[in-house]
Amino acid sequence: MTPPRVPVHRARRRLVQLAVVALLSAFAVPVLSASPASASGPLRTHAAARGKFIGFAAATSPLANEAAYRTIAQTEFSQITAENVMKWDTTESSDNNWNFSGADQIVAFAAANNQQVHGHTLVWHSQTPGWVQGLGATAMRSAMQDHISTLVGRYANNASVVSWDVVNEVFDENGGFRSSFWYNTLGQSFIADAFRYARAADPDARLCINDYNVEGINAKSTAMYNLVQSLRAQNVPVDCVGFQGHLATQYGFPSDLQQNMQRFAALGVQVRVTELDVRIVMPRTSAKDATQATYYSNVINACLAVTACAGVTIWGFTDKYSWVPDTFPSEGAALLYDANYQQKPAYTAVHNALDNGTTDTQAPSTPSNLAASGITSSSVNLSWTASTDNVAVTGYDILRAPGTSGGSFASVGTSTTASFSNTGLSANTSYRYQVRARDAAGNTSAVSNTVTVTTTGGTGDTQAPSTPSNLAASGTTSSSTNLTWTASTDNVAVTGYDILRAPGTSGGTFTQVGTSTTASFSNTGLSANTSYQYQVRARDAAGNVSAVSNTVTVTTTGGGTGGGCSVTATVQTSWNGGYVMQPITVTNTGTSAITSWTVTFTLPPNHTLVGQWNGVITTSGGTATAKNAPYNGNLAPGASTTFGFQVARPNGDGNTASGFTCTTP
Repeated sequence: MTPPRVPVHRARRRLVQLAVVALLSAFAVPVLSASPASASGPLRTHAAARGKFIGFAAATSPLANEAAYRTIAQTEFSQITAENVMKWDTTESSDNNWNFSGADQIVAFAAANNQQVHGHTLVWHSQTPGWVQGLGATAMRSAMQDHISTLVGRYANNASVVSWDVVNEVFDENGGFRSSFWYNTLGQSFIADAFRYARAADPDARLCINDYNVEGINAKSTAMYNLVQSLRAQNVPVDCVGFQGHLATQYGFPSDLQQNMQRFAALGVQVRVTELDVRIVMPRTSAKDATQATYYSNVINACLAVTACAGVTIWGFTDKYSWVPDTFPSEGAALLYDANYQQKPAYTAVHNALDNGTTDTQAPSTPSNLAASGITSSSVNLSWTASTDNVAVTGYDILRAPGTSGGSFASVGTSTTASFSNTGLSANTSYRYQVRARDAAGNTSAVSNTVTVTTTGGTGDTQAPSTPSNLAASGTTSSSTNLTWTASTDNVAVTGYDILRAPGTSGGTFTQVGTSTTASFSNTGLSANTSYQYQVRARDAAGNVSAVSNTVTVTTTGGGTGGGCSVTATVQTSWNGGYVMQPITVTNTGTSAITSWTVTFTLPPNHTLVGQWNGVITTSGGTATAKNAPYNGNLAPGASTTFGFQVARPNGDGNTASGFTCTTP
């Protein structure tokens, strides 16, 4: 387990922010070589060759006043994050009193130098003016919506501004929600609301959630993982997760950074390192510089190894303008350049990590045997024989052209495996497909063979099936229910049914949980003593969909053990030497509220508990006992809560904790 690092809170730079420079030409200074003779090019060139960005946090005063700062900023970096001038206290210090001068300055510099801008940050417990913090719930939510709509909307049509930190630092170190004025006034819902407001203001921007001390797998990062998974399941537009990366050499490097990035990427989000710096205990020594350089190299390499990692942003680049000494008086020298704009070993480490792949000029082999299957009126499944590469194949581009001949091939998606499902096609329409492979250096293979497909349907059938009727449930247990209905009819043929489910007895959003080709369906994996609503709709071969059936509500039976509660445990992630179990869900299966619960389970021999959250766990030999935390013992009938823990185990041991039982007083 990575040793804990001191929690960090960015102090506001003590710099006077200047008004936006009037002319873009003031920013477009001649590009000078700031690299040593041994360097083959600036950081941004090598990052681009690897399909990544390399960014920095910009301070507006030196950007306007120091030529050396500007030259390095535009020469070395492809992305800019405003250090302070896009935060709430700068942009809207009082209600509807807006100041965009600093933000405009950053955006103008980026536009002049072909750089992308990452907006930072919309909703944060710090650097938010007092007039917001004292509002009631309704007024606070309205102020948040207005602030996001105005700030994001200002740059929605600016090609340079491509992404935003929507919410920042919402968790405490134990994985609970931070007791901020946002959370205390609005509850957890402010997070989803902020993302929805940002998406409405700019439908094309990438929207990120950002936090510190989440680089490794721990209680805090696991809480972030669970939140992102939950929000995306609710269709909240969380596009990306930012790992700040404020590291310190005295606390050790998070060795599971790459693994942690990969588990977030598996949720379908982009990941990025947003605020990287590596501070040392002063004074500098060559040994400390070497350790710092290794940390920088490790971060870059972790990002390069994860396809979904978009890039790395350094929180500044020169020690002359670093937030670290203001906050940690005995520490500093955290960046790539010293206070005299001289490159440090950390710069060389970042350069070499990015440059390592640019000497690779060998393209992957050509994908072969491209074939199509599972063709419907709106989709097709593609598969091919994987390519090989002298280093590694990092992905495939899927190309499509209209018709059976002619037309131009254009990319319609990417895949990291030798298969791809292309959806959203038109019925009874022909398409041609090719695939090409990519490696980390940006080399691309020749295109594969061409496969032509024609989707089904499209014979002029626009008539939807009749509505399924008489939907009913039977045989309901603690974990399943059986649904039946009167079959639909169609002018051609009914090809199947979509089964939709919503939580509770009213309200909620219906989502598809299965399909059936008959007028019946068994829904399993349900929670005990829990209510669900069901609807059914019919489909035909042309893609026409009926109206939904009547709604039927079911409540599963008890099924708890030990007097009123049940427990379900999930292994969230596992690696050689340890694992995380989360969520472990405790449900009140009784008919009255409970005030506490106890879960017991067995730890295999030589397994050691090294972390826990949302519960109090004690061990005696191989028996572990988890009791509720002070805030999650009260559960109404049918209500649930979760806790989790991390375990260290001998290398090569694949066993995990087992035998979970739950009891109530």
